[in-house]
Amino acid sequence: MSNSLISRLLPTQRTVSGPTDNVIVVGAGLAGLSAAMRLAGAGRTVTILEREAIPGGRAGRIEMKTESGTYHADTGPTVLTMPDLIADCFDALGENMDDWITLEPVAPLYRAFYADGSILNVHSDVDQMAQEISEVISDEEAQGFRKYVDFVSKLYKYEMKDFIDRNIDSPLDLLTPDLAKLVAIGGFRKLAPKVRDYMKDPRTERVYSFQAMYAGLSPYDALAIYAVIAYMDSVAGVFFPKGGMHSVPKGMAAALEKHGVSIKYNTTVESVVHSGGRASGVLTTDGEFMEADVVVLNPDLPVAYRELLGTEPWSVKRLNYSPSCFLMLAGSTQHYSKIAHHNIHFGRSWKNVFTELIDEKKLMTDPSILVTNPSFSDPSLAPEGKELYYILFPTPNLDASIDWKEIGPRYRDECYKVLEERGYVGLRDSIEIDNITTPQDWADRGMERGAPFAAAHSFGQTGPFRPGNMWGENVVFTGSGTQPGVGVPMVLISGRLAAERITGKDHNYKSRATR
Repeated sequence: MSNSLISRLLPTQRTVSGPTDNVIVVGAGLAGLSAAMRLAGAGRTVTILEREAIPGGRAGRIEMKTESGTYHADTGPTVLTMPDLIADCFDALGENMDDWITLEPVAPLYRAFYADGSILNVHSDVDQMAQEISEVISDEEAQGFRKYVDFVSKLYKYEMKDFIDRNIDSPLDLLTPDLAKLVAIGGFRKLAPKVRDYMKDPRTERVYSFQAMYAGLSPYDALAIYAVIAYMDSVAGVFFPKGGMHSVPKGMAAALEKHGVSIKYNTTVESVVHSGGRASGVLTTDGEFMEADVVVLNPDLPVAYRELLGTEPWSVKRLNYSPSCFLMLAGSTQHYSKIAHHNIHFGRSWKNVFTELIDEKKLMTDPSILVTNPSFSDPSLAPEGKELYYILFPTPNLDASIDWKEIGPRYRDECYKVLEERGYVGLRDSIEIDNITTPQDWADRGMERGAPFAAAHSFGQTGPFRPGNMWGENVVFTGSGTQPGVGVPMVLISGRLAAERITGKDHNYKSRATR
């Protein structure tokens, strides 16, 4: 089928109808800020309403004060990839990202610890990583890794423009020449077996397929197209902002205010006022009605539908959700010389981890966990001589029959016990202060089913089958609950896609290398 015939078959992208001069963005999360930067850059009058006292949404910040000083802890994502997507937001305002945010590459990207005692450092440089695999595992495995990099690089090339970085209104939108290319290279096979086509050792299989968890799936169930997440971090690189991850939304918000965007903090929206499928504005919990031509909703999509629009379509009710997580932010006097910035500790079990979390909906009996040490890269995040740890244990979401108010304190103790067994000797006794977030806490913060990774990316919840980003004539969604999906790169893109629904223009992303 020729490209010209395909273009004639595809429907025209749906856009907001009527005036679009005055836009209200509900929520100053990364997606809401991304949308606002593009809308302000396109000449719209933008007002952001944020219920918290700071920007960031899930990329928030808490200050944990002790007698020795203050720990500055990020409360959300800690792995930052594809920084050009952030730069693209600043470009929309005519600003240079480097004037607002200082990013440094993280090296190694991850340090993977295995139950047999082996350690694998993950590098973005292909030659350096191949050398690491050759030394830790074998030359043959290193050769397989090089072939795998070729595979995921092609995935990224074929997926980004046609399936991630564009608004999708219909399955017909998938009929592009790149779809055939994805099929030909095995993009629609299962992820774990596809990884094993290239790398045979269970250690490399794990470190290059665990990213399926971000998509809410087991690597044995996820499609190989989700190896594109592995490309985004394990090939394109991982970065860390000076001042922590919260520096990203903080910088974005500051740039917006410089360009005249009003951000009203401590302002909670009670409902979107609408009639006949058209919104006229929003009503705050203080009883103030704020008029708008267009409303952009950044809260978790199913919650936004139910609580702000007063409806819940079948396409939203049917959704299945990703696993959740138990998060511990810990200020400690203990330093561990063997760890890096990001550390993955794999248990002996692997496939069973996903069986327990997703199928059986129970806590892991042999956990695989993420420990991030932000003060490794930025000592200012902790008092002098102290360390800040971000410790994440995957758990089932609230579909599991777990009473977190009862289980939470006991599970905290269990987590510290596991960490001690994994090499963090003396950690529990070294804790000056910690902060715990359970799946119930995520739900209380507005995340459906207590799932911070939103709806799972199963085939029936991906692309055109994921909830769309428009409702009625002039309400637009942005964030991880809509297209393209979960993760910092995806929600930044979702902000651009939301802006395109309003401006009718294609703000297609270009990497810095191609600008």
